[in-house]
Amino acid sequence: MKFDNPEDIVQLTPLWKGERFPNGRPKVPEDVLRRIRKITLEEAWGPLWNRGYKSQFEGDFKIIHPDQVMVGRAVTAVMVPKRPDLDETLLHYGHEQENRKGYYNQWVIDSLVEDDVVVVDMFDKVHLGTYVGGNLSTAISTRTKRGGAVIWGGIRDNQQVVEIDNINVYYRGSDPTAIADVTMVGMNVPARIGKAVCLPGDVVLGTPAGVIFIPPHLAELTVTQAEKSQVRDVFGFVRLKAGVYTTAQIDASWGTSLWQDFIQWFKSDEAAAGYQHLNWDGELQEAARQEKQGPQNDVRL
Repeated sequence: MKFDNPEDIVQLTPLWKGERFPNGRPKVPEDVLRRIRKITLEEAWGPLWNRGYKSQFEGDFKIIHPDQVMVGRAVTAVMVPKRPDLDETLLHYGHEQENRKGYYNQWVIDSLVEDDVVVVDMFDKVHLGTYVGGNLSTAISTRTKRGGAVIWGGIRDNQQVVEIDNINVYYRGSDPTAIADVTMVGMNVPARIGKAVCLPGDVVLGTPAGVIFIPPHLAELTVTQAEKSQVRDVFGFVRLKAGVYTTAQIDASWGTSLWQDFIQWFKSDEAAAGYQHLNWDGELQEAARQEKQGPQNDVRL
């Protein structure tokens, strides 16, 4: 086996057709990450759930900065309880064959780049399972600029970590002990985080509600649907406040006349300025198609 093996990563993520890092990890564009920072967890959850991705969310965490949103590309690690022969073999391989330095957690953190998030399956170990403390959290902040860590296990040095800028950490518990009696059996492989599954290159969206892992090939679609929902809500609030439409009209599938009103507002209103990259041709065509079919009682959820 190899740690962080490009062939394995490409094999795991065949639906991603965009740019990749040298190790094969999908590189979702920075602009998509920027846009995802502005959506809610529920807005990201909906498009994934509707496409069958029902194991992407986990909310049972403690959070270093619960008021801050975290977004980045996943770098995964999978740990298991230490078995001496396995541990000796893998440590030796990493040091001698891959020229890695230090302990397993240092190998992963040394690989991070800007906008990365460490995602670690530590099998929910807290005592002797503290994946990061003050020093390694500082290294994560320095390398990722605005990333962080999702750890299904423990951390230490909480009082230091909370003072570090440009990082957020989602973790199960804290303990003064250092990491020990664990072995890393995979780096940039599928990782189970509670009820969720994360692959290398997934976009990690961390919010006060928890963490959701967005597959890279669905990242732009997810954020586009979220943005469309946001700006339609803004329009709906404006028109409802003015008494132009009823709530039933706003919540139902829109007809062409309502869509035309929305498009005029969308092109001219300052509140829609940040959404001008969105295209509505598909929605207009669908509204026209439905009108030809006759009245529909579909309600927008």
